[in-house]
Amino acid sequence: MKILLAVDGSEHSNRITRHAIRLVQGCADYQVILLNVQAPIDAPEVVSHMPVREIEAMQETRGGDAMAAARALLDEAGVTYVPEVALGPVADTIARRATESGCDTIVIGTHGAGALRSALMGSVATDVIRLAGCPVTVVK
Repeated sequence: MKILLAVDGSEHSNRITRHAIRLVQGCADYQVILLNVQAPIDAPEVVSHMPVREIEAMQETRGGDAMAAARALLDEAGVTYVPEVALGPVADTIARRATESGCDTIVIGTHGAGALRSALMGSVATDVIRLAGCPVTVVK
């Protein structure tokens, strides 16, 4: 079983991670890809004052920070995983990475960090379900 676990650093991501841990416990053969997707930054005030490489480095750092709690939970449970930060449209990137990696399933949450992100994550989850070529588990 190969799982793509999409997290955003929210408290809800911890619930998603715990669910994925339960899925792989007792499985002898599993792989977990821990993914955080950073949406493109296209704000003119940022793009005009920072080189693209610096923006990407900042996003990579944010993505790593967003995975910290999930990594700690997976480490504590003894679950091996491959961490990955991707840049791009969130739902499209999650679905594409699952396909490229040959994942059997995607585990994603119904909402993410903050009130605005909660609304956005809801639409991201819906879009992932629509775009994914594999089953999607949406954790409430």
